[in-house]
Amino acid sequence: MPVLTIDNVSFSYLAGVPTLRNVSCTVQRGEFLTLVGPNGSGKSTLLKLLDRIFLPIEGAIYLEGKPLPSYTRTDLARRIAFVPQERETQFPFTVEEIVLMGRAPHAGGHLFESAQDREIARRMMELTDIGHLADHAITNLSGGERQRAFIARALAQQAPVILLDEPTAHLDIAHQVEIFRLLRSLSTDSGLTVISVSHDLNLAAMHSDRIAMLQTGTLAALGAPEDVLTADRIRTVFKADVLVDRHPKLDSPRVTVLR
Repeated sequence: MPVLTIDNVSFSYLAGVPTLRNVSCTVQRGEFLTLVGPNGSGKSTLLKLLDRIFLPIEGAIYLEGKPLPSYTRTDLARRIAFVPQERETQFPFTVEEIVLMGRAPHAGGHLFESAQDREIARRMMELTDIGHLADHAITNLSGGERQRAFIARALAQQAPVILLDEPTAHLDIAHQVEIFRLLRSLSTDSGLTVISVSHDLNLAAMHSDRIAMLQTGTLAALGAPEDVLTADRIRTVFKADVLVDRHPKLDSPRVTVLR
């Protein structure tokens, strides 16, 4: 059974102006699926539908075979973690406090974190290379450091599904590669299901099992990176002239913009 089923889903922010139209897709447990497409194609909206921030106006979404609205918010948070694009950091919580917030769905009415919660938070901070920042205020960090703190918080939820909206935004190239490598390894070794939005087609090609390409709210293509990332399709969807060849070491598709 797929862990997630998106069945003919449509959504609009304004009546008569569709943001997503008749999108259907299944996601298997342990799969790494990347959503790509131009700005405004509906990628972030689809993630918010999967986290039940929004509800479809048509169609349905199923998690482990059950309709998404049948879950309580706490039960859903135990199953799906979400790292959105926009994150308010107005209060000077420490990085450790931010990451420990990911343990809230497992608190069971307790007011304070357990030793196990703190150990999980510590491990996730080490995995995302922010362990040395545990006592620093989140408001004093760079954009990239904050990004890694919120990814660590999502991982601390230990949900079987994680949704990430442009997780490598604000990160330097080394941490971009490291975050994708970490997510790929968790997907492969621990069965974590990863659904990520990315504008970096080459990172997506290197690490994804499948790529879903959206265009003006519809699913333009879905499949293995080499099947989706063709020069003709990228020209049509992104309006960009590109060369697509094979990476000389990784044998994944490599996209180069020509002009």
